[in-house]
Amino acid sequence: MTRLSRSLSLCLVLALCLSSTGCGRGRRAQLRQAKLHSLQLYRENQQLNSQAQMIGPLSQENSQLQQSLAVAQQSLDVANQRLANLNAERSQLHEKYTGLLSSKNPLGGGANRRFEELARKYPEFEFDPVTGVSRFNGDLLFATGSDEVRTQASSLLKEFTSIMNDSDARQFDILVVGHTDDQEIVKSVTRAQHPTNWELSAHRATAVVHQLSKLGLAETRMGVAGYSKFQPVSANSDDSARQQNRRVEIYILAPDAQVAGWDGPSMVR
Repeated sequence: MTRLSRSLSLCLVLALCLSSTGCGRGRRAQLRQAKLHSLQLYRENQQLNSQAQMIGPLSQENSQLQQSLAVAQQSLDVANQRLANLNAERSQLHEKYTGLLSSKNPLGGGANRRFEELARKYPEFEFDPVTGVSRFNGDLLFATGSDEVRTQASSLLKEFTSIMNDSDARQFDILVVGHTDDQEIVKSVTRAQHPTNWELSAHRATAVVHQLSKLGLAETRMGVAGYSKFQPVSANSDDSARQQNRRVEIYILAPDAQVAGWDGPSMVR
């Protein structure tokens, strides 16, 4: 017998006792209180039963939510691992890039002088005699959002190829590196060919390699890299600064330079 059943039985017995003995007003009041108490217990029992019925579905829903959370956490762990791998690859490329920036110019005096003369002849072309890095203004080489080399850049690239094929420089390889400004690609036609600045920077560097190859520079001497918007030479604060960041750099590599080999996902030989 449950607690509620015992309480109801006691109340009924009390009620019978009180009614059979002809008790007075006080006992009748006690009878009413016993009935009210029994009714209260009955209602509480009904509420408990309703709550028990609700707990079952809620428990099942909680179990399903826990399973969904576990799946989501697993997906997040996989995504974080991929991100860590990409960051590690980017760090390796950045180390190579900064190593090139700090490396000494391997060119001899004759080739250096010719590159310096080329820089004086073409204002859109820069040459650093300390590092041997050549820098081409991106707007000279390409139209906005394009990776097709402009016709007016052909003479500059032809003279560059001539210097690289001269006896002072023919033993050296080059790394062609594309850079963009910080403006995202908006036009749908451009995005179809270059979804992001990563593709645009790499495609432009590749286009320069193809043009140099047509002009006579051996493809076996060239490599390609794209750095998107992440290696600016000037803060992207206005159009003039962004123009400086849209550029293609060519690094002269000594024959034993490790970066000339294929050992990274963003470099093509």
